[in-house]
Amino acid sequence: MWIAVGVTALGCYVVKLCGLLIPAGVLERPLVRRLAALLPVALLAALTAQQTFADGRVLVLDARAAGLAAAAVALVLRAPFLLVVAAAVVVTAGVRALGG
Repeated sequence: MWIAVGVTALGCYVVKLCGLLIPAGVLERPLVRRLAALLPVALLAALTAQQTFADGRVLVLDARAAGLAAAAVALVLRAPFLLVVAAAVVVTAGVRALGG
């Protein structure tokens, strides 16, 4: 286990070091700026999809999908963030309570 912790710490250090070694001119390019702005959104969407629709190596459609749908509806209606999270939690719990 300590080997994994050490390798992870070293990897994090190398990633930080690479960020410091990149010339500032590269970071000012429009393509790099656009990618830097879109990358967190893409990663969050991928993590959300994986956590919602996967159970190990199997795709599932359960209460988590209903919660995600409720959150999406709340976002479309421009609800505040806490209300979006609350809607997802309440719908997910409700579907699970009904046996879904």
